[in-house]
Amino acid sequence: MKKIIALLACVCCFVGYAQSVQDTTKSIKLDKVVVNSQRYAKQKRKITQQVESISKKEIEFQNFQTTADVLGNSGILSVQKSQQGGGSPVIRGFEANRILLLVDGIRMNNLIYRGGHLQNSITVDRYMLENVDVLFGPSSTIYGSDALGGAIYLQTKNPKLLFKSNNKAFSGNVMTNYSSVNKGKVSHFDFNYATDKFASLTSVSYNDFDDLTMGKQKNGKNSYFGERPFYVQTINGVDTQVANADKYLQKYTGYKQYDFMEKILYQPNSTTKHNLNLQYSTTSDIPRYDRLTDVDGAGNLKSSVWNYGPQKRLLAAYKFSKLKAILNSDMNLGISYQNVEESRITRGFGSAKLNTRTENVNVFGFTSDFKTKIGNGDLIYGADVYFDDLKSNANQKNIISGAVVPLDTRYPDGKNNTLKAEAFVAYGNDISKTASFNASFRAGYNILKSEIKTNFLNLPYKVVEQKNFTYSGAVGIVNNASKNTKLAFNLASAYRAPNVDDLSKIFESAPGKLIVPNKDLIPEKTVSADLSIIFWNGSRFQFENTFFITKIFDPILTDRFTFNGQSSVIYEGVNSQVYANQNQGTGQVFGYFACVKAYVAKSILFYGTFNFTDGNARNSAGSFPLDHIAPFYGKTGFKFESKIINVDFYLLYNGSKSLSKYSPSGEDNLGYAPANGMPAWEAYNLKTSFLLLKELHVFAGIENILDTQYRTFASGINAGGRNFYLGGKYNF
Repeated sequence: MKKIIALLACVCCFVGYAQSVQDTTKSIKLDKVVVNSQRYAKQKRKITQQVESISKKEIEFQNFQTTADVLGNSGILSVQKSQQGGGSPVIRGFEANRILLLVDGIRMNNLIYRGGHLQNSITVDRYMLENVDVLFGPSSTIYGSDALGGAIYLQTKNPKLLFKSNNKAFSGNVMTNYSSVNKGKVSHFDFNYATDKFASLTSVSYNDFDDLTMGKQKNGKNSYFGERPFYVQTINGVDTQVANADKYLQKYTGYKQYDFMEKILYQPNSTTKHNLNLQYSTTSDIPRYDRLTDVDGAGNLKSSVWNYGPQKRLLAAYKFSKLKAILNSDMNLGISYQNVEESRITRGFGSAKLNTRTENVNVFGFTSDFKTKIGNGDLIYGADVYFDDLKSNANQKNIISGAVVPLDTRYPDGKNNTLKAEAFVAYGNDISKTASFNASFRAGYNILKSEIKTNFLNLPYKVVEQKNFTYSGAVGIVNNASKNTKLAFNLASAYRAPNVDDLSKIFESAPGKLIVPNKDLIPEKTVSADLSIIFWNGSRFQFENTFFITKIFDPILTDRFTFNGQSSVIYEGVNSQVYANQNQGTGQVFGYFACVKAYVAKSILFYGTFNFTDGNARNSAGSFPLDHIAPFYGKTGFKFESKIINVDFYLLYNGSKSLSKYSPSGEDNLGYAPANGMPAWEAYNLKTSFLLLKELHVFAGIENILDTQYRTFASGINAGGRNFYLGGKYNF
């Protein structure tokens, strides 16, 4: 807390100091920032919703290993990890299926996105990214279901025609990076071919990460936590618990990943564009580290194998754009196909039974955007249709005999599908020379059907069906009262229609805790009010503040349940308490975000962010903390920028999370936290880049300089220790 007070004091000092700085070599140009995540490009000064961006330049400079790391180290949101090959973003206390992931405007959320922790963000290669926009607060009127807490818009690079590539027919980049903390080796290549009307962009990345070493120094006065004293070794089918020669080495966290992208642009004239977008990502098996550290009552490890199988994502999309196409409206039409495969591979210690549960999801999408003028205002309208289909399989293999038998699936093994068909309209206009407003509305229909073909648990029904009418709206006003002030107010609602994971999942979320289907769920909804106040002095200083409060109605929470009159059942040989997702009462989340940027001297930028969130829910049993509410956190540092050398020295920090603030749902992973809750932590980092030649950049730095041992809230793995990295970028 002392450091936060000191930070705020620095902010006040820099307000006065920045005003006296006259140098204009560097600038903060709020009025020229354009945001592309609003269906059409829009100036940030006229957007009432809080939107924060991460640029391609920043992503390349920071040299993070995954897109999840890019988000988690931004200082604007938090990220939970259960294994090295993962990362689940949290926006304003909402996580997983309550925030929306988009890649190039296409929904990544599908019918099996769960309410717990997800790893899907890593399937988008950070070297493919042109920009990341984080939309805070309800975003359903723009993109539909799931965007209760916000949305993350991942914009990948586009091909460049000849006039945009410095008249170079062939151009591209080669990048590489090595990190000491996990012996991480990264290689990337992208190639652009350009003519006057045709361009193609090819991108390939390879990532090889070894086991991750945690910090070795005490986190302040806190006890050591999270060391790996033992692990399981299997030789000829026999499991043995062996001592770890290096207890700071988090055994079985390494994995490999391969990413590919091909984009083709054909622009026959100035008003028409054809875009083809192909993306593919796959991994090796990714060990789920937290489950591999679970112990029984005698202190022995429970699992010999707990892996996520290769996480595969395929996207094929076509987009047609034409100016003044229909009714004087600019038009974007898009069709897309996605295939996602996920699996869980588990085997208990000493058991010969290897369980594999595989989900294969197909998603077919259609999107349409139209933009026209009504008077001096902009009217945007369109429709989105998504059809999701799931096939769930499972088998059990005896690793000694080789015999394979059927196993109960994670989701019903019959037909599982959802259909979302929705239309939206948005209008924005100026009220005066300094003020403008926008209003938007979305309505649609969501249909779900899930069939239980093999009824392992003898459930009282075999088909789950739902039909929900969904709607949301938003209205906002922004006033740039002077050249130095922006005041914005936004009121918005959002919804999340239950998916197959909510309604039909049969899953052991923890030993002795079995989640079963509940066909009576209804959509959960939020209403949020935001007030943003931004001060700036020309192009030298900016101080942004956002206050928000969100009301949650019919939140879907996991609680005790019964079916067939039973509150417990025998599941995989264990007497398990029955739980199910249920709509319960109401909830509330509120908080504050601050961001400061100030040039304190020529080419030296001071910056800082601060996030505070709190939330609770209330049902018939009383009031209790909501899950996914991270303690206060942020980032502060100094940047030096020149044409030859860039330096960034910054501090990442997190507050503590006491036991009383943990949610009773178990989603906060209290079992993977110290006995008294998660302690506060801070990590210092130094990053540099050098322009050695006109075409060659070298990146080098040290992360977690003090080698502090810490774990991010709700995570099941310790953060990396002191890391030396070296990388390079050659452009041609």
